[in-house]
Amino acid sequence: MTLDPFTRSIIQDMLRAAADEMFLRLGHASKSPIIYEVLDYSCALISPKAELIAEAQGVPGFTGVLPFAVRSILDKHGAKAMRPGDVYATNDPYAGGGTHLSDVCLIAPIFHEGELIAFAANKAHWTEVGGMAPGSWTTDATEIYQEGLQLPAVKLYDRGRPVASLIDLIAANVRLPDMTLSDLYAGVAALRAGEARLGEICQRYGVTALRHSVSRLLADGERVARDRLAELPSGVYRADGWIDDDGLSDDPIPICVTVTIDATHFTADFTGSAPQARGPINGTWARLQSSCRAVFKAITAPSFPNNEGCFQPLRVVCPDATIFTARRPAPVSTYWEAGAAAVDLLWHALYPIASDRLTVGHFLSICGTSLSGSDDGGNLFVLVEPQAGGWGAGATKDGENGLVAHGDGETYNIPVEVCETRFPILVEQYALNAVNCGAGRYRGGLGLVRDYRVLCEAASLTTTFGRHRFPPWGEAGGSDGSPNGVAVIPAGAREPAVWRGKLARYRLRRGDLARLITGTGGGYGNPLERDPALVQRDVRDGIITLDQAEKVYGVRLDPASLAVVERLASRRN
Repeated sequence: MTLDPFTRSIIQDMLRAAADEMFLRLGHASKSPIIYEVLDYSCALISPKAELIAEAQGVPGFTGVLPFAVRSILDKHGAKAMRPGDVYATNDPYAGGGTHLSDVCLIAPIFHEGELIAFAANKAHWTEVGGMAPGSWTTDATEIYQEGLQLPAVKLYDRGRPVASLIDLIAANVRLPDMTLSDLYAGVAALRAGEARLGEICQRYGVTALRHSVSRLLADGERVARDRLAELPSGVYRADGWIDDDGLSDDPIPICVTVTIDATHFTADFTGSAPQARGPINGTWARLQSSCRAVFKAITAPSFPNNEGCFQPLRVVCPDATIFTARRPAPVSTYWEAGAAAVDLLWHALYPIASDRLTVGHFLSICGTSLSGSDDGGNLFVLVEPQAGGWGAGATKDGENGLVAHGDGETYNIPVEVCETRFPILVEQYALNAVNCGAGRYRGGLGLVRDYRVLCEAASLTTTFGRHRFPPWGEAGGSDGSPNGVAVIPAGAREPAVWRGKLARYRLRRGDLARLITGTGGGYGNPLERDPALVQRDVRDGIITLDQAEKVYGVRLDPASLAVVERLASRRN
């Protein structure tokens, strides 16, 4: 058909608006802080061929997985068996779910006058799905069966009616059924919003116009991606790296990537990376695809709205059963460490040709934190959240302070007020971490320090702070940043009893303090070339000391004149 560009553009904007409405509805309806505060979820519209059409600005690692989740539903059930009102669920990491069992994909086919026109899909981190540990992820699992309830592409709603037996099964296998079912129902409400908006588009413009607009949208995405790819220098680029450990041993895990760029394709080959690990840091094929999509988009057309066409030039190569492509029943509950490592490898390999679009190394890890126990009333609580940290410097700018890692997208920390209201803890400190930020002409961004004082009789702390042993990298003479880590300071003590990256259900008592420290970003350029005025500002702000200003940056400052600067600044403030 011939469709004028104005109508086509309106339909495409309506699709993106529908995805945004789905996102807002899910967040407003859930009872879980990990969803309504952290926004640890994503929403999208997918074509009948399992192609990404439109997305909300959620977790990019989730959105990249959703087309594979829809494909797994189609492969198992078939489009002909689907009916209006059906809702399917999958969290199978190895067959489209792509992440870990806590991240549940809900998918609804959308029909208009009997024709399948799209899928509404979301993927959200449910606070509890059972397993060996409260919060359903831990750093010492050795098989998937310890990590929670598996939903292998099952039908949860049949023609609009909940399948009661499956709802009962979910409720019986989780520690916080009210919260978990709220996550489920909020996800279904989001699907219904997408379904309603697609119906309105079809009523107003017709299915043919919708199909034409989607086809053109995908074609435009591919055209833009190929145009930007052609601007990159053809060649072969390689990076090697390490993942700290697998959670069960202290042995570092070698990883590598070879990127080949030519006029038509971008190929990321992870051959040579370590086999799947015994511990739960393993990633899966769908998650690796999502990691590669994130970097490919960043260096081609980051501002162009995401759709499946944007990734047509991308090819991913990796043998089966590696740290990035684990097979059942490998544990995957802290999969984000492998997913983040894949992104960082690509990032590092491509930095020499994309330094105008990429910063140097950042704190990288989601720095997942789970604190659980019973309050003094005997009620179970589970606090699950990511942490923000320091990003690396750019070729023309300092690194950003206290941002979530690349894989988290638009997520946030749980606010202090919510933490202290919902959980028996006191947040004694929430501050910037300026220790050893990567020095350079442009310095790395600052991490964060967050202190949780336990106010109940006992609690358990589980953390996976990757980049504990291998800090963020600097470039062009810039220094590395600082590592992530967790310190536990017993009640009444001044020194930590433990300093680790990973902890599995570490026992805390009343009055103990958990200090969560995220790293600083790497630096760019020779520190001796840094603007002295910026060095003075950093001293005034407590980011570096007078001694560091002189020894690292070659700038000698008079303490007396600095005091004048501080007084003037305080008056302005």
